[in-house]
Amino acid sequence: MNFGTNWQGETLAENLELRGVPRRDFLKMCGGLAGVFAVGSPLAQMPEAAAEEIANKLGAVKKPNVVWLQLQECTGCMESTIRSGGATVEQLVLELLSVNYNDLVMAASGTGAEKALEDTNQEPHILVVNGSVPLKDDGIYCTIGGKSVEQVLKEAAENATVVLAVGACAVYGSVQAAKPNPTGAVGVDEIIKDKPVINVSGCPPIGEVITASLTYILTHGEAPEVDAEGRPLFAYDQRIHDSCPRRAHFDAGQFVRAFDDEGARNGWCLYEVGCKGPSTFSPCPIVQWNLKSGWPIGAGHPCIGCTEKDFFDKFTPFYKELPHVKGFGIEEPVEKIGLGLIGAAAVGTAIHGGLTLFKSIPVRDSSKDNETLAAFGDAPVAGKES
Repeated sequence: MNFGTNWQGETLAENLELRGVPRRDFLKMCGGLAGVFAVGSPLAQMPEAAAEEIANKLGAVKKPNVVWLQLQECTGCMESTIRSGGATVEQLVLELLSVNYNDLVMAASGTGAEKALEDTNQEPHILVVNGSVPLKDDGIYCTIGGKSVEQVLKEAAENATVVLAVGACAVYGSVQAAKPNPTGAVGVDEIIKDKPVINVSGCPPIGEVITASLTYILTHGEAPEVDAEGRPLFAYDQRIHDSCPRRAHFDAGQFVRAFDDEGARNGWCLYEVGCKGPSTFSPCPIVQWNLKSGWPIGAGHPCIGCTEKDFFDKFTPFYKELPHVKGFGIEEPVEKIGLGLIGAAAVGTAIHGGLTLFKSIPVRDSSKDNETLAAFGDAPVAGKES
């Protein structure tokens, strides 16, 4: 099913004009996107200019083909995508992308769906993947149209210009890959080695981060700069701990020690009931979820570290606190943070963007491999440079 049959003009800007969408509304949407990937952009200090640049580039885009695969997963990532507020799924799919195949939401089924996939695979396209790839027992644990999803993935990737692995399952294998990993689940970049794979991690990722990643590719004509885990730096270059509104309580030693105790009612730090914010890189406190209506820590639940590799093995039990993390002041230099537990970080400042929600935060050094979490039994990998 081609969602884009209503396109009458050649470019996105022409179609928006034909549909009566005011330029001001388009700029407003682009301003929100500028806020999502403001960090590291030379235009971040000029949000109006950043929005204008995105609008000009995005408006000139001609409709690209997209194959969107649902492999071994729970559909949560697509649920998150359709609740995006930065560029809604209606704008992204109906106005911007020609999603020729997505078996979760397309009307066609059976041979009609298979033909849509086969036809699109023959042309250059963007490939978006939700879900992990089971390799044990010839991949019998997840098949589509009688083929293992490994085969489906390889065929779809052959003519793909870029591949987005969306969600913890597609990035790391997630819950399916947790010990003892009965299906032999792996992430997309374990299968696709000959072209860039952009990892949009999270269980699920924030909708705006998914759509912003796609928009970045369309507006810049290339993949965004990534960190050591292959994640877009514009979204994953700060720890939750550093932008958390409860951070002052951490520094003051004010902790929730049992759910619904006085500390919980007062909004104190959730570290002692298992919050993994000190070891988790994600924009959750800044972008939040469901049109900025909330996020887990804001609702009183500790972060479980779902954007990090092997989080289900490393961070469980989820309500047990991380091993010893020394307190440090809000203005403490990042060099004094213990790398063995917290993870590699470098001094950096997030520049105020279109949403003016960013503050000074440490930035991960993407030139280095991620430091191991020794507290969880990780051992350094032999032969790897630090």
